[in-house]
Amino acid sequence: MPTQRPDILFLVLDTQRADRLSCYGYEKETSPNLDAIAAESTRFTQAISAAQWTVPSHASMFTGLYPSEHGLLQSYSVMSPDLTTLAERLRDGGYFTAGFCNNPLVGVINNGLRRGFISFLNYSGLLTSRPNQAGASPGLISRYRQWFKRQVAGVLNKIQNAFARSDALLALSFTPLMVPLWQTALSFKGNTAKSLEDTARLFINRTEVEADQPVFAFVNLMGTHMPYHAPRAYVEKFAPHVLDDRKAQTFLQRFNGDVYGWLAPLTGALDERQKKTLDGMYDAEVAYQDDQLGVFFDRLRQSGRLDNTLVIICADHGEHLGEKQFMGHSLSIYNELIRVPLIIRDPAGQFPSGAAVEPVVSTRRLFQTVLSAAGLATAEEAALSLTEALSQTAERDYVFAEAIPPQNVVNLMQRRQPELVKERACDRIRRAVWVGRHKLIETEGQAVELYDVLEDPTEDLNLSGILPENVELLQECLQAFSGGSEEGLATAERATNFEDPEVRRRLQELGYLED
Repeated sequence: MPTQRPDILFLVLDTQRADRLSCYGYEKETSPNLDAIAAESTRFTQAISAAQWTVPSHASMFTGLYPSEHGLLQSYSVMSPDLTTLAERLRDGGYFTAGFCNNPLVGVINNGLRRGFISFLNYSGLLTSRPNQAGASPGLISRYRQWFKRQVAGVLNKIQNAFARSDALLALSFTPLMVPLWQTALSFKGNTAKSLEDTARLFINRTEVEADQPVFAFVNLMGTHMPYHAPRAYVEKFAPHVLDDRKAQTFLQRFNGDVYGWLAPLTGALDERQKKTLDGMYDAEVAYQDDQLGVFFDRLRQSGRLDNTLVIICADHGEHLGEKQFMGHSLSIYNELIRVPLIIRDPAGQFPSGAAVEPVVSTRRLFQTVLSAAGLATAEEAALSLTEALSQTAERDYVFAEAIPPQNVVNLMQRRQPELVKERACDRIRRAVWVGRHKLIETEGQAVELYDVLEDPTEDLNLSGILPENVELLQECLQAFSGGSEEGLATAERATNFEDPEVRRRLQELGYLED
């Protein structure tokens, strides 16, 4: 195999909102280390995840397909054997493929997302794993431990898979007795520092890698996922009121233990203190993870390994923190979930340093982008590489996303708050399409929503009633995308509030109405 092929680091910041990174314009300095990497990279300002939660989003990045194409739509879904994953392609093309994963939905459940990895280390769940000690000669005790771990792993994997497939076990895991167990004893958020240390060791020491063999490392970090327990120094900087305000402390403690509350929409808006608490604690987690990333990238830089490493930093999805009365990342398709950071640092220069790419792109195209960088893409795949988005003459593609509700979450909500499921359309498929500056959202049985995502990134002003021609065009695109099926698509109903003085004022500010 050619020795000039780059090492590839595919770093997924699980649950990381783009708008909470300072390199994406956030007013607070949450991410100085990522900012430094971004300054040496190409930064995509409007990167869109193909799905709103972990399993379908990772599957899209690993296959290059949208969720309705690859079929990993639920926690119990299993990838078709007819699909070939990114890691399988790279392994078969001569790469040493390694995974360092802190999300149990990717690293534990037997859904096919681990296919193709020669080494896959899991840092979360009932049984974490450790690196292979290549070259060592294990003694009798060490061999016995490895044998015992394999036997236990088989049993525990069955238990963990059962939780993903059983509504009853899922509900049990949300009980007050169980929550502290799996959050702490079972390392729900994994171990960021250990996983980054192991990743750096692979790149630098290469003890498991053949001579001149390139490395592909997939890393998933869970630092910004709920619950929020950032070290005190970061709370002091980003949420100092939590240290002094007893009501804020009580709210945070209740929130961290209420897993159902991470999933279900709110029945009313958060008050000012609650919103300030969640925002501050989320920012604290972002900053804490960023500092750990700074240590990691310093090690790679000092070793010289960054000089031949294509670095891709992205998120699988974002997070609702009360916006539009949504929490978590189960249901909506608004920007808080779907717009994600995407930063590509390329020593080969195909992705230029310091560039900002404004056209909307889908993170599913990271599949083709990585294969192209590795010299393994077909002509059709190379045409979908994100390098094509860099051209000034490149056509602006239609980009889609699908928010298909996790069925076990919907079932849980149906038992607890059936009226909320109906009111907020929690059991309905949401689809969105972007072209240029406009985004259309369709939800079965609901009025369509049209937003100017450049002028109105928080999607406060629905333009569907004033730009019917845009709605019609984008609805046709969604109809074609969904294969002509009516399932999950909206009626042609338009918003009816355009005579409201406040709405008209906003329209004038955005240039859609004359004064």
